[in-house]
Amino acid sequence: MAAFRSLPLRALFVAPFLTITACAPALAADNYPSRPIRMIVAYPTGGISDAVARALGEKLSVQMGTSVVVENKAGAGGSIGIDAVAKAAPDGYTLGFAATSPLTLNPHVGRVNYDPQRDIAPVMSVMYSPVLVVATPSFPGKTFQDLIAQAKAKPGSVRWATSGLGTVGHVMLEQVKSKAKADVTLIPYKGAGQQMNDALGGQFEVMSTNASPMLTQHMQAGRLHAIAVGAPKRLESLPNVPTFDELGYPKANLTSTFGIFAPGKTPPAILNKLNAELNKALAEPDVRERLMRGGEVPTGGSAAQFATAIRAESAENARIVKEAGIKAE
Repeated sequence: MAAFRSLPLRALFVAPFLTITACAPALAADNYPSRPIRMIVAYPTGGISDAVARALGEKLSVQMGTSVVVENKAGAGGSIGIDAVAKAAPDGYTLGFAATSPLTLNPHVGRVNYDPQRDIAPVMSVMYSPVLVVATPSFPGKTFQDLIAQAKAKPGSVRWATSGLGTVGHVMLEQVKSKAKADVTLIPYKGAGQQMNDALGGQFEVMSTNASPMLTQHMQAGRLHAIAVGAPKRLESLPNVPTFDELGYPKANLTSTFGIFAPGKTPPAILNKLNAELNKALAEPDVRERLMRGGEVPTGGSAAQFATAIRAESAENARIVKEAGIKAE
């Protein structure tokens, strides 16, 4: 939401070796792909990440003439899936679909088994997912201002659930508490599934969660209602829900960015080919419609743009985590 180091060129090469080395990446890209591609999704089956990854995989299969096999490796806020990508052969046959947080947030709040700067290569930004603050049946108020008023009048009475410690939702909460000087109780879950079930049962007052088709269904049925959103602007699907910027909490105006990643030493020619094919797949109307139906916003762009955004997001998260004293379990 991490600079990528390049090795210095060595001065002395014999000419034949230099020629072979220079041609190797191009030859690799020309012959790529010649066998199935594995795409690791860093989250469980059934969620929006899984659905989007499979949609992109289907398009890539047709465009590149090989099967794309989706494999779910969930856990640790996406770090388990990203670790599997980091340890895979850098040949373009293992990709990962994940949020940027395993690279830009998780390393700052706890230990990870990969170097986000060297072991992972960004391929393309796929989408950003707005982060909604949603009120449950236990919350008597109607607006985000009501939430802050209750938290100040009755310290600790507002329970705010997140999908885990050190997640984007947790960072959002800490930014709100710091700015509002309000006592809000953090309720960290180990994932979104149980969090949603408990929200419907009114086990807490509000929760921060990514947009999803399931959440939309519950809001349309009146079981839950959104009171704030982390997004660059108001969502077309929720025009009456203000952004955190509008509410006066710009540092809490966070989104979750998702993208495609490869092992860190994957040849640039292969990364460029993947980026071109993924941008083509993301531009397909049915893929974009699937994203927007769940409240996600398609992005796309070059690998260099994605890497720049990741570096900036990591630096900002490092500052936030240090100031708020956030630590994972």
